[in-house]
Amino acid sequence: MARRAKSSSAAGWGLALAALIAAAPAASQPPAASAPKGLQQDIAFSVYPLASDTSVILKRLLTPLAADAMTRKLAATGRVLPRQAIDLKNERFTVYVPPAEPAKGYGLLVFVPPWREAYVPRGWSEALDKAGVIFVTAARSGNDANVIDRREPLALIAWANIASRYTVDPRRVWIGGFSGGSRVALRLALAYPDVFAGALMNAGADPIGRGDGPAPPPKPLFDRFQAETHLVYVTGAEDPNHIRMDADSLASMRDWCVQGVEQQIVPNKTHDEASPLALAKALAALDRPPPRDEAKLAACQAKYGREMDERLARAAALKAAGKDGEAHRLLVEIDRRFGGLAAPQSVDLATQARSDGGKAVF
Repeated sequence: MARRAKSSSAAGWGLALAALIAAAPAASQPPAASAPKGLQQDIAFSVYPLASDTSVILKRLLTPLAADAMTRKLAATGRVLPRQAIDLKNERFTVYVPPAEPAKGYGLLVFVPPWREAYVPRGWSEALDKAGVIFVTAARSGNDANVIDRREPLALIAWANIASRYTVDPRRVWIGGFSGGSRVALRLALAYPDVFAGALMNAGADPIGRGDGPAPPPKPLFDRFQAETHLVYVTGAEDPNHIRMDADSLASMRDWCVQGVEQQIVPNKTHDEASPLALAKALAALDRPPPRDEAKLAACQAKYGREMDERLARAAALKAAGKDGEAHRLLVEIDRRFGGLAAPQSVDLATQARSDGGKAVF
């Protein structure tokens, strides 16, 4: 597709996003030598990572048009979002640390629950001990909590604080969840492949780029997700609704060229958190590097890249013809399907529509 000169708004958005992607979301202090082990409840944390900054979360977890619209609305009203949505003085976490630290450091499973309480599911500590994996979960991060303002930043804060207290192998840092928490976990894995090497989706998953599912992040992040992130779906055989959801999500991952994906159906299990044995198998699967086929990945990326460019060209033609309403509808579809892959061109076209006095509202 021919490249057009970017508007100052779209170019600024692109530069800001590039800076956020390039920023290393690292923990801010070295691990403590005397950090406690075993079960720790009602724990307070103090580290705010860059990854949980409101500006970073909005750019990574909203679609480009949604993030741009929110930025403009804030500017118009004079409002300024707080740097962090979470006040850690009011938050508590539960942590489980296995007694034996692996030679290369602990693994880490950040868990997003559907319930309000922060606890380790029954029997999970044995599997965590065997795998050498720390477990951390936040209180008041269930399905009744706001996703952007609480569940996502709490998970990122949990990761950073454990990484600051213990020696953690970055190749074994995973996000996981059960039911509604599993769907949040997928969104975080997609938006933060530079933090989470894999995701455990226990009885809950969405497709990418359609329905209620998340849209792809910008290309540098999505490239990493496609090639390096390991996704493990674990669902009970007697949970048909979520098996259907898994099938839809798995088909979506294949369509979007995600290479490290596997499914585990647990016999005689309904809609419940994974059994200790299922958790052990899932952790072992996450520990295996995902398969990698560069030629297959490149061919798949080229296929959806052509589709995206064709749609962007059609939106530009509609805009040039003065058909702003049709251009608006198509740009919304592009934004939902391709997300950050279509930016900054999608934002540029929306900005042109506004600056030309078009009727489309973005």
